[in-house]
Amino acid sequence: MTNSVQKTFPQLLIEGAKDDPNRLCLVLPKESSTYDEIFREALNIAKSLKCFGIAKGDPVGILMANSVRYVEALFAVSLLGALPVLYNGRFKSREISHVTKDSGIKIILTSDKADEFTNYAELLSKAIPGIQDLADSKKALELEDYPDLERIVLFGEKERVGFQSEQYFLNKGHDINEQEILSTADNIEPSDLAIMFYTSGTTAMPKGCPLTHTVLLHAGIVGGRDRLCLQTNDVVWGPLPMFHTAFTQPFCGTLSVQGTFISMDHFDPRLGLAMIKEHQPDVMFPAFGQLTLDLLNLKEYTEEDFRSVRTIFNVGPAEQLVSMQKLMPYTVQITAYGMTEMGGSVVMSDRSDDLSGRSESSGKALPGNEVQIRHPETRELLGPDQKGEIVARGVGVFSGYHNDVEKTGESFDTEGWFFSGDLGSIDKHGRVAFLGRLKDMLKVGGENVASVEIEGYLATHPKIKLSAVVGLQDEKYGEVPVAFVELKPGEEATEAEIIKFCKGEIASFKVPKHIRFIQEWPMGATKILKYELKERIEKEIATSTS
Repeated sequence: MTNSVQKTFPQLLIEGAKDDPNRLCLVLPKESSTYDEIFREALNIAKSLKCFGIAKGDPVGILMANSVRYVEALFAVSLLGALPVLYNGRFKSREISHVTKDSGIKIILTSDKADEFTNYAELLSKAIPGIQDLADSKKALELEDYPDLERIVLFGEKERVGFQSEQYFLNKGHDINEQEILSTADNIEPSDLAIMFYTSGTTAMPKGCPLTHTVLLHAGIVGGRDRLCLQTNDVVWGPLPMFHTAFTQPFCGTLSVQGTFISMDHFDPRLGLAMIKEHQPDVMFPAFGQLTLDLLNLKEYTEEDFRSVRTIFNVGPAEQLVSMQKLMPYTVQITAYGMTEMGGSVVMSDRSDDLSGRSESSGKALPGNEVQIRHPETRELLGPDQKGEIVARGVGVFSGYHNDVEKTGESFDTEGWFFSGDLGSIDKHGRVAFLGRLKDMLKVGGENVASVEIEGYLATHPKIKLSAVVGLQDEKYGEVPVAFVELKPGEEATEAEIIKFCKGEIASFKVPKHIRFIQEWPMGATKILKYELKERIEKEIATSTS
C-alpha cells in the first residue's frame, strides 16, 4: 500500500518506552508522564480490562477530561486490540445514551476529575438510568436498555454508587501476565479497527466513524513528516480536547518521532502562552485559527515568544491566516482540509509554498491520498478551478459509518471515492480550496453540527410546531446555529425560553445562539429555502451592528 503507515497505534508507545523510556511523552499544566510511565499504567489498565473479558474488537468507552489518565486508558484499550470509543466531552445525556447503545460499549472508563464545565460521572449517572440503583458496585450491570454495558469504572479517589472504583478495578488485573498483553498487541494489524469517533451526520444523532490504525496514523505521521517537518524528539504543543482528531493527529505524529506532546486541561490563552514560553515547542497545532489569534492578541505576546516554533498548523479564513502570519515572523504557518472520516487531514499545505499558497488554499493531497472535484448532482469529474464537491480516497480515508449501511452507500461510489459534502475547487497545481458546505451542516468551533439534529430536539418542545436551523458567521466560532421557529397555534414563547430548553440537554455548541419566530416560511417546491432564512438573519445582524 503506497505511502501507508505499516504500524499500529500501540506500537508507537511500545517503541517509545523501549527506545527512550525516560523521555517525557505528555505534559499538562499540573501533571506529566514519561513514555515508560504511560506504558506501565496502560499495561495495568489493560490487564484489568482483560480480566473483565475485554478482547479484540470489543468497544470500550472513554469519557474523561484531558489528562494523563485519558492517554493511559486509550493505550490500554488499544493494547488489547479492543476498540476505544471516544465520547465527545461536550455531549449531554441524550447523546451519551445514544453513543453507548449504538456502539455496544461493554465498559466505560471515566474519571472523577471534572473538566472546565462538566463532571462526567454525574453526566453518566443522568445519561444511563438505573446505575444508581445498583446495590453492589462490584457486580456487573444488568440494564434492560443497555444490554451490552457491563460496568463503569471511575478513576480517581472518589467512590460513587453504580461505578466500580479504580482500586477495585486495578486489583482485579494483578494476576494477568503482562506478556499476554504484549503478545496480543504484537498481533494487531494496521488494517484492524483502532478507534471510533462520533460525529454529527445528516441524521438526528451522532454517527460512528471507525478508523483503522492505518487511517488513524496516516495524517499524523505522513502529514507530520512531509508537511509539518517533524523531527526526532520534537516538542509539539496542541491544546485541543483528546476526544478530537485535532488531538490524535498531532499526538500520533509526535509519538512517531518520539517527541514530547504539550497539552492543556482546557484552552486558556494566558496559560497557553506561558506553556509555550516555558517549553519552547518546535511545532504548534492549535488547529483552529481563532485559538492562535487569542494568543497573538494578548498584550504580553511578543514575536520572540514563537521564535522556537518551526511550523504552526491553523485552519481559518485566508484573511485571518495572512494577518496572523505577519505576527509570527519566525514561524511558517500551514493549513489543511479534512474531517473525522479522514483521520483529521487529507490535504495539507507545504512549508515551501508562498504565503498566498498557504492561505488561499488548503494545499495538496497527502501522499497516499487522492482528491478530486465532482459535480454535486451528476458526480461528473470537473476540471481545474471549477467548483464542486470535494471527493477523496486513499489510505487516509475511512471505509464506512458504523451501523449505517445506507449512509455509507450514499457517501461512497463503486470506485471507493468518499463524497465529503463540502464545496471546493482544485487549481492547476493540485492545490485544494475549501469553499463551504453542500450538506445541511454547520461547523461550530471545529465541530460538525447537523441542522436536523438541533431541529429534532426542538421538535420535542411542547410549544414548537416546526423549526429550521441555519448557520450564522461568527468571528470566534466560525459559525453558530440560529433557529427559526414556528409555534403551535395559540402558544407563546420567548427566545430565552427556547434557549434555556436546549441548554444542558444538547451539547453547548449545538445550542442556538439566536431564536427567530416565524409564521410564513420561504418555500421551494418541496422544502424550506434555508438560504433565504440565512440571508434574513445575516441582514438583520449586519443592520443591528452598523
